[in-house]
Amino acid sequence: MKRLPDFDLPVPDTYYTRPMSPPWSKPLDLDRLCGAGAEVDFDIPLTALPRLASRAGIGGSVQGSVRFERPSGTAVADLSLRGRARLQCQRCMQAMELLLRSTVRVALLASAEEAGALPEEIEPMLAPDGRLSVADLVEEELLLALPIVALHEAGKCPQRTTAAPREPATQRPFARLGELLSHK
Repeated sequence: MKRLPDFDLPVPDTYYTRPMSPPWSKPLDLDRLCGAGAEVDFDIPLTALPRLASRAGIGGSVQGSVRFERPSGTAVADLSLRGRARLQCQRCMQAMELLLRSTVRVALLASAEEAGALPEEIEPMLAPDGRLSVADLVEEELLLALPIVALHEAGKCPQRTTAAPREPATQRPFARLGELLSHK
């Protein structure tokens, strides 16, 4: 007996579900991470970070690690990242590549009021309900590291390959009107 296809699947009947979200995108419990002195490695495409993905022409990825600890009662993350970002130069509109390297110490706070007691060398970041994803931490650092307006270095923009637009010929529809009226 020949088997007919099921619902929306051709034979054989396998059904693939949506892949699980990557571990760096899930909110993590800071108490557990800091208590264990955990270190989390990551490799994140820049297009997967929502606030960066909205930038025109962005591409590339960042790799690195985050080490969690709790010195003197405050949750702290030591973030180290490296990678390359592909951006669009706003002067010549061509692609450009930017090397990314950053090491930062971030205090993960439950409220903004706690930021006043931090030493200057530690950056504050809110972690509501004691949870934070590695993606949020990385995205925040990249927003500070990437230029607001991406530009090649002065004099380094490649020449534009398109020709400059020509000036349209000036139209003067009434230029000969005087001639036409004088022939009456």
